[in-house]
Amino acid sequence: MRAVLISTYELGRQPFGLASPAAWLRAEGYEVTQVDVSRTQLPMPAVAAADLVAVFLPMHTATRLFLRMVARVRAANPQAHLCAYGLYAPLNAVVLRHCGVDSIIGGEFEQPLLELARRIAGGAPVASAPSISLARQQFLVPDRTGLPPLGSYAQLAIHGSLRRAGYTEASRGCKHMCLHCPVVPVYNGTFRVVQADVVLEDIRRQVAAGAQHITFGDPDFFNGPTHALRVVEALHHEWPSLTYDVTIKVEHLLRHRHLLPCLKTTGCAFVTSAVESFQDAVLDRLAKGHTRADFLQALALMRALDLPLAPTFIPFTPWTTLASYRSFLTALLELELAEQVAPIQLAIRLLIPAGSLLFDLPEVRAIIDPFDHTALCYPWRNPDPAVDALCTAIQETIKREERRKAARGDIFHKIWDLTKCGNFPEIPLPARATIPYLTEPWYC
Repeated sequence: MRAVLISTYELGRQPFGLASPAAWLRAEGYEVTQVDVSRTQLPMPAVAAADLVAVFLPMHTATRLFLRMVARVRAANPQAHLCAYGLYAPLNAVVLRHCGVDSIIGGEFEQPLLELARRIAGGAPVASAPSISLARQQFLVPDRTGLPPLGSYAQLAIHGSLRRAGYTEASRGCKHMCLHCPVVPVYNGTFRVVQADVVLEDIRRQVAAGAQHITFGDPDFFNGPTHALRVVEALHHEWPSLTYDVTIKVEHLLRHRHLLPCLKTTGCAFVTSAVESFQDAVLDRLAKGHTRADFLQALALMRALDLPLAPTFIPFTPWTTLASYRSFLTALLELELAEQVAPIQLAIRLLIPAGSLLFDLPEVRAIIDPFDHTALCYPWRNPDPAVDALCTAIQETIKREERRKAARGDIFHKIWDLTKCGNFPEIPLPARATIPYLTEPWYC
């Protein structure tokens, strides 16, 4: 049985979502080709010869990119069983079925994907209903054979130099129920750990391949703080010079503040946190579990430890006004965060995908248009058309300025002027080189 596993986009990382199931399929004796089309061309001969073509859809952008290529895959091999798996597969089941996808798997996908391969190999009937598995798994060490080398992916910029970055996951899912989060409709408050010995062996192999830094892709690294600390303490013991980054909720930064020094001493280069907004009313609508004051407290804790915090935002929501956006930019300057926020974070617009818990809000149901099968979301408009126009103008400015390789501070200044915030305050910005960051900005 021959399988082709395809990733269209995974945030500039070598895709764990291919390497992990590849290990399971190869352990069964199946021939596996791994293809990351964000870095290489789709190998049509391998696709044409495959019995199973499975595409990893962990995010919105990856799913839209797949829709652009699905006709080519189908044309190259009409007989292959086509499977979509990952977080966004069950959310977009209707669209994927319409495009010719045969099987849809969400949640913990390795075991169901292996079982699907077994049925295909044995000629057994294949279930057609979308499958979401939250069963606990005994993971295998990811097999990255055949993937582009780590040097092809995003690197860590730190202290004026670049470090080769690897990627792994210590857990999946999330205990929390933020209404806008795509994890919630699939995991529904559940999280699952990847066994520590598997995580460490995956890191070990990536270090042997040249990794000097590891990104942990867990939705929240402190969903299981005991497990998380066990992993990073062992990491630091074996590789004292290896750095890493994690994602942690503001709520968890405060609740587990006693663990933050351990992150610092074990080599954490920075922590990403989905702050989303400085407006308490918006945070409450999104069920984020923190307030503006909470964020300020978490920021102070991190700065006291000299551990950089990289906040992410959704500045354009149905509740954004021109005044609130100007206040958002002003706050970034006053908090000395303008250089720590990737420019794209100043232009993110609230995404309402299929299955979103945002439908629980009557005010959201009242403003959305019918589902857009191309954009894979429910379109919405701000009550003030000027806010939507500003969002579009900022997005275009960022694209233009990043093509010119403009500095973050310069881009921020242009957005400030575009938003008509008035005279630019004389607030010194931190030197960009002092703030670690990955060379491919976080995006969805």
